[in-house]
Amino acid sequence: MPKYEININGVSKSVDVAEDTPLLWVLRDHLDLVGTKYGCGIAQCGACTVHLDAKAVRSCSLPIASLAGQKITTIEGLSEKGDHPVQLAWKEVDVPQCGYCQAGQIMTASAFLDKNPNPTSDEIKTAMHGNICRCAAYTRIHKAVEIAATKIG
Repeated sequence: MPKYEININGVSKSVDVAEDTPLLWVLRDHLDLVGTKYGCGIAQCGACTVHLDAKAVRSCSLPIASLAGQKITTIEGLSEKGDHPVQLAWKEVDVPQCGYCQAGQIMTASAFLDKNPNPTSDEIKTAMHGNICRCAAYTRIHKAVEIAATKIG
């Protein structure tokens, strides 16, 4: 099997996997970074969202062979102490119900707010639209993104 050098949360890691292995499975099965969740496997639900060079991407459909030279950030690497403004807003609003989708929601929101620290309500809805929450915590998610924007902006 080929060996791949990838940058995960600021640390260089080496993994021996097939070139078409999705990043999600590298994270979970080979690097024990299990905060990123499997949801649908076809990049439609957002549970597996991570940052690739600061852009929110779906890790379930991203082959390891395509990641050379790029920086990958997972929920574990968003902040050392869980004190990123989006994480703090999530706690303040008490967003999670079951919590399964929340890492993907937080990663999507944080990448969005990095690009747009002063969003309108409609911009938040558009940015978060692709992340599914089976518990339907959308109102709390929206409120948390609004609060995080005030902490960032």
